[in-house]
Amino acid sequence: MRGFAGMRQPARKYRNVPTAVDGIRFASKREAHRYCELKLLERAGEIKALRLQPRYPLTVNSLHVATYVGDFEYVESKTGRLVTEDSKGVRTRDFINKAKLFHALYGREVQLV
Repeated sequence: MRGFAGMRQPARKYRNVPTAVDGIRFASKREAHRYCELKLLERAGEIKALRLQPRYPLTVNSLHVATYVGDFEYVESKTGRLVTEDSKGVRTRDFINKAKLFHALYGREVQLV
C-alpha cells in the first residue's frame, strides 16, 4: 500500500481499507457501503435522524469504564425504534465486552451489519 510521497505504509491489522464517501472518511469499505445504503433508506423515508459515530459513555457505579462509539444510529420510521449499528468485520473481545455493557446500561442491543 502506498501512502504520502510514495512511501510504503504498513499493512492494516484487520485488512480494512479506509474509504471516503460524500467527503466523509470511513474506516472500511464495509462501513462506507452501509452508509450509502442508509442514505438511500433515509431518502425513501424508511429511516430518519441518521447519525454517524454516536458516542455512549459506559459508566458503572459512577466509574467511567469506557466509551462505546457505534458506526451509525437512526430511528425506524414505522416503529419509532432507535437503532445503533456497527458494521464489524472482526468481532474483537473489546467490541464484545463494550456491546454487552451497552446492552446492560441502555437496554438495547447493538445491531451488527
